[in-house]
Order: sequence, then C-alpha cells, then structure tokens
Amino acid sequence: MQKRILAALLLSFVVIAMSTGSANAQMRVSTAVPFLLIAPDARASGMGDVGAGLADNATALYWNPAGLAFQTGKQVNLTHSYWLPQFNSDLFYDYLAFKWGDEEKFGGTIGAAITYLNLGEFLYTLENSPDPVGKFTSFEYAIALAYATKLSPDWGFGGTLRYIQSSLSSGIKVGQEQKSGVARSVSFDISALWKPDSTYIEGIGDALTVGFNLANIGPRVQYVDVTQADPLPTLLRVGASYKLYKDDFNDLTFAADISKLLVKRDTNNTVHSLPKAFITSWDENTGRSLMFASGIEYWYDNVVALRSGYYVEGERVGGREYMTFGAGLKYDVYDFDFSYIYTFETNHPLANTLRFSLGINW
Repeated sequence: MQKRILAALLLSFVVIAMSTGSANAQMRVSTAVPFLLIAPDARASGMGDVGAGLADNATALYWNPAGLAFQTGKQVNLTHSYWLPQFNSDLFYDYLAFKWGDEEKFGGTIGAAITYLNLGEFLYTLENSPDPVGKFTSFEYAIALAYATKLSPDWGFGGTLRYIQSSLSSGIKVGQEQKSGVARSVSFDISALWKPDSTYIEGIGDALTVGFNLANIGPRVQYVDVTQADPLPTLLRVGASYKLYKDDFNDLTFAADISKLLVKRDTNNTVHSLPKAFITSWDENTGRSLMFASGIEYWYDNVVALRSGYYVEGERVGGREYMTFGAGLKYDVYDFDFSYIYTFETNHPLANTLRFSLGINW
C-alpha cells in the first residue's frame, strides 16, 4: 500500500498556520484551513491588513460583505502572492473577486470570490521503503457567493456562503485511518456596515464608516479521522475608517480593526462547538487572543496612492508583529496595487512578502 510522507505534509500545514496566526504552540488557538485568514487584497494589506471599515471594492467579500451594499457597477479584482518567501518554496496564493452592484436589478449587490493556496509538491513512498514512487500536489481553495443590500440610506447588511476544500494529501487512505487527507466543509458570514451622513453627526458624518463581520461560521473540518476534527477559523472583525482630509487633489484616510478568533479548546484538546464557542472563547486569555490592525492611505488626484500600516496580535494567536507599506495607481478603468511586509523579527516566515492586485472596473 502506498504511504505519503506525512511529516512533510504536517510541516507544510503548520507553516501556513504560523503565517496566519493559528499555529498550535504553547496552547495557542489552533484551527483548520487557516488559509481563510490570509488577507487577499494588496490595498488593504498595504494598510496593515485592515478592511472591515473600508470594504469599498470587490474584496469586501473577505473584509466585510456588507460593504458591497454601497457599491455600484462591476469590478473584478485579482491578487497574487508568492507565499512565505523565506522558505524558498513553491507556495503561492491567488484571490479572484467579482462584484456587480445594481439596485434596480438585484435590490443590492451580488459578489463571488475564489481563494486558492498552493502548498507545493510532495513525494509518497511504499509501505516499508523510503524510495519515492510518486508525487502529488497539496492545495486548498474556497468558493464564495455574497449578497448585500441597504436597509436604510446609512445601513448596509450582507452575507456570504462558502464551500471549502483542503487537499493535504493525494486522497489515498493511510493505514487504518477512516478518511483520506482531503477535507470539505461549508461556512457563512454575516456582516453590517454603517455610513452615517452629516445629519447624524455634525463634522463627522460622511467621513466615518464602521463595520462588523462574523466570518467562517460552520461545522468542524475532518481530515483523516472524525475524532480529530478541527474547528473553522471563525473570526469576529470590527473596524472603522475615517477620512481625515479631503479636497480637490488630496485624500487622506485612517482605518483600524480589532479581530478575535471565536475558537475554544479545553486543556484536554476538546473543541467547543458553535454556537457555544461564541461565549466560551471569551475567557481569561482574551487579552492575549486579540488582533489589532491600523493603517493610513493617501491619494493624490485620485491617481496615485501611498499606504502604510501596523499589525500586532496576542501570543495565543501567533504573536505576529509587522509593518506594511504599499502603493496604488489608477489608470482609466484599471487599479494597480502593491504591498510589502516588513517584519521586526529576523527570518520571519512572512518577511518580504509581496502582494500584487489588479482591479478592472466597468
């Protein structure tokens, strides 16, 4: 019987978990399919991985689907990144999003997105021999459909349905395990966005946006054994953006998010199911389980943008800390965005990570 090199698969999975703040080390919060936490947008990534209160393009499907309610027209947004470049591996990440806003036709905005993470190529061997007899590629992907609408001029609500597949092995069962190393699941998001006008708050209205998104709600994920199922990375994200200054040529915006994984494991590794984990995950370690993101964006003449941001999280969700930088360019119907991660820690897996995004509007 053929047998995969499971150590290589495990290493790959843990590395990806580390990069998204979900690694299991010293009682850190651990989940399945952590690729769902990778920020997909070079614009938001250039601002420190912030987006719950921005959510003003097609990538709102990830940050806050309710942001689609305030958008009109059509847009396609594609992001590509070579993932974890410090490992000199063949990992890469792609995100493709589409939105179509038309109140007369849909009563709001519809959207769709595909997330794909290539984990690289691996070898498998015979039962009692170290000699490789074949290769296979590990990958994960998710397909999402979203809808958002305005229930009032200043309130938008949205939701997303998502199919998830994680193929960590070739699909052949190992020994007496009940399942192969391929897992499938579904999840959904619920979100809201508030954009008050100037009649609510004098001097603040029309500049402030506040967003909320509860993402990746769904059943646990099973890989090789139903008794070892892991929870989805259910994430609560709350954020806001504020336009600090705007005139005919200059536009300056500040944004910030606070996030928390709503995942709870007991000391015996028992996972709390939803919705119980919505309550029990707020425990004595909550302060060490929060993620903070903030960033700033400057546009000149709505043509050239400069961005910078800062991200930090508690030790129970990875303890990452880094700064981001980015730039953007608009030409006709095209948006070009770029972001770069600067890590304070030497040889950090995310060091020098680059993201490139292309948006087409019509």
